[in-house]
Amino acid sequence: MEEKTLTVLTEEYLMSKIYIVRGVQVMLDADLAEIYGYTTKRFNEQVKNNIERFDEEDRFQLTDNEFRILRSKNSTSRWGGTRYLPYAFTEEGIYMLMMVLKGDLAIKQSKKLVKLFKRMKNFITQLQNVLPSSEIKAFFIQTQNNAEDIRQIKQQMVTRDELSVVIKDFTDPNIKKDYLFYNGQTVEADLAYAEIYSYAKKTIHIIDNYISLKSLVLLKSVASSVKVTMFSDNVNHGLHQTEFADFQREYPSADIILKTSGGIYHDRYIFIDHGTKNEMVFHCGGSSKDGGKRITSISRVEDVMLYQNIVGNLRNNPVLQL
Repeated sequence: MEEKTLTVLTEEYLMSKIYIVRGVQVMLDADLAEIYGYTTKRFNEQVKNNIERFDEEDRFQLTDNEFRILRSKNSTSRWGGTRYLPYAFTEEGIYMLMMVLKGDLAIKQSKKLVKLFKRMKNFITQLQNVLPSSEIKAFFIQTQNNAEDIRQIKQQMVTRDELSVVIKDFTDPNIKKDYLFYNGQTVEADLAYAEIYSYAKKTIHIIDNYISLKSLVLLKSVASSVKVTMFSDNVNHGLHQTEFADFQREYPSADIILKTSGGIYHDRYIFIDHGTKNEMVFHCGGSSKDGGKRITSISRVEDVMLYQNIVGNLRNNPVLQL
């Protein structure tokens, strides 16, 4: 049960609570507890009770050195009395929180977080076309600390010539690796999948042997009129029945069926409106569950006729048992 009045969420507030640790954007347990109306102790108890849902890279405890650096870079006294090393949550970790923290107030805050994250991503994507490479790293740092600095940087935008060099340098540890190549362009991973799924009017068929809760989360905004079938052998048991059931409860309008893929597919595919004149086929180099964690590409297939029999051969496969 929530223990105090919930924080009013705004983009400015959220930006002030996001930090860079180990080269990725994170939020700390104390800030998330405040957002959801928990004490930090109670918040971490809730997480520990569902710890199997969190991958190590999506929820981790800061080291002494990391915490010291974080405090030195952020002029605030609110961490002065902290007696323990805080836990950091990546965006994927925060998505897991949305499945763990229950109650009407928690759901209300989760919905606001999702909308704010989307707006912030769209804002950053728009800036990428005009922000010079000499300022891109500074931009990402400033967005975490001070909304006023964001406005100042936005006013200084002058060129787009150097940006592609920075965005495509996936080896740079200072840039969050959540981008992939989509039809020859570098695009933020979640936005790429959101765009592809938005094309669907009737059906989406996905072939992906490596799935997880993240694979479902990417589908949560699909129109309720669209039927989704995911063919997978769930290699490494990345998706569990409890997670699928929780997702269905949280997003009852999402019509998703899971079936086996039969162990004969190596690559990943997305079929949009199969069998219609508007059919689209996408070849995916990596699994959606890793969206941007590793270098990968998504390409639209020009000759869809070559793939016509794939979905038909899979439709009668048995239901996937998680």
